Amino acid sequence: MAEQAAAPVSEAHNVSGPGEAPPAAGPARPPATPEGMALAYGSLVLMALLPIFFGALRSVTCAKSKNASDMPETITSRDAARFPIVASCTLFGLYLFFKIFSQEYINLLLSMYFFVLGILALSHTISPVMNKVFPANFPSKQYQLLFTQGSGENKEEIVNYEFDSKDLVCLAMSSVVGVWYLLRKHWIANNLFGLAFSLNGVELLHLNNVSTGCILLGGLFIYDVFWVFGTNVMVTVAKSFEAPIKLVFPQDLLEKGLEADNFAMLGLGDVVIPGIFIALLLRFDISLKKNTHTYFYTSFVAYIFGLGLTIFIMHVFKHAQPALLYLVPACIGFPLLVALVKGEVTEMFSYESSAEILPHTPRLTHFPTVSGSPASLADSMQQKLSCPRRRRQQSPSAM
Repeated sequence: MAEQAAAPVSEAHNVSGPGEAPPAAGPARPPATPEGMALAYGSLVLMALLPIFFGALRSVTCAKSKNASDMPETITSRDAARFPIVASCTLFGLYLFFKIFSQEYINLLLSMYFFVLGILALSHTISPVMNKVFPANFPSKQYQLLFTQGSGENKEEIVNYEFDSKDLVCLAMSSVVGVWYLLRKHWIANNLFGLAFSLNGVELLHLNNVSTGCILLGGLFIYDVFWVFGTNVMVTVAKSFEAPIKLVFPQDLLEKGLEADNFAMLGLGDVVIPGIFIALLLRFDISLKKNTHTYFYTSFVAYIFGLGLTIFIMHVFKHAQPALLYLVPACIGFPLLVALVKGEVTEMFSYESSAEILPHTPRLTHFPTVSGSPASLADSMQQKLSCPRRRRQQSPSAM
């Protein structure tokens, strides 16, 4: 959520904006050099742009899937309005949990959870690339993992996961990264998982229309500002929470190499939340059938502007800044201004992604469990993790 320059903290939820991880116990670290800071923040911006750009492109392919079981989760206006409230309750619950119980055991449980989820997310991310790498004569056997409950006419599928030999290779490669992260918590392994979570979130979580996007971004805008500036809950949870829910890059890489430990960071929520809105605008561009991606590129540039402004404000005022405070107005305001100039405001707000491209898309029917964070967005995403692969999971009843 917030980033901090003078007194760095590591944060949960969107850990909004670039910041610095908490220093280890011991002697104070020397301040980061200008070169190191420029490299770190530049790398964070680049890492944020990659999953948004490619996730948006993949969201179009995923949306056009003809198989209803392969379609992404759709966030409706009702879901968007609920999300900040549920996220706030979950965040405060985690705060109380860390106050009462030992954070060592909690983080051990979370590490195992993200170990499994990270492997699945990374495997799904690299699968399309690996399919092009495998030779044509690579033996491909089909497998199915099926869990059901009940019997006879009341029998229901809980998990129906179909995969092949290529998927197993991707899972094996992803497991190597998972073990590396579990044993070392190395920043490169953390980033591989973080990038996978972000790309999957942008690809698989679809807003059904622009109004829903405005509701979601506006609600999380208030959520982010309140929990960063209004209380110490966010910082407390962040200091206790160990999980790959942020992208990190060392500011002392030039001095210490891969063993550097003075990190700048960017929370995944600041990638996924604006990213799913940018992906929606790309699908809107395509629906106009004008062979232009005006709104997509406008929102993409707006994101870069908002993230750059966040970093600038942070260093000017030397105080934690919720990045959504700058990203939300930029990502909504710039495309809306373009729509006003082009006279397409009505078309923008009347566009229905679920009606035009996703005729049978299931609703997002449950909320994440990790403080409404990007990691929790990945949690809700995991039920559809195989899109456009072939994973089918029974959706719970709508709330």
